Amino acid sequence: MNHPAPVSSTITAEIDTATLTLLEQASERRGISPAEFAAQAIRRAAESDADFDAFIQVGIDAIERGDVVPHDQVMAELDTMIERHRARCST
Repeated sequence: MNHPAPVSSTITAEIDTATLTLLEQASERRGISPAEFAAQAIRRAAESDADFDAFIQVGIDAIERGDVVPHDQVMAELDTMIERHRARCST
């Protein structure tokens, strides 16, 4: 029998006193409970991590397709850009 996923879950984490103080201050400034602030912070951190993973996957997919620029070509283009910049700065 399939059961629907829970709407929410509880996580317990040990934090030091300094972190707890920061948590309480931040949540108070926002007018929310420390638990609500922690839940929002965890969500933001998890979303950021997922975004980073997706960003990395774009690169992995490009490599697997062979959609890459050889190192020597990139370095040659950078060297050209540096020389142009130096020429502009020295005049």
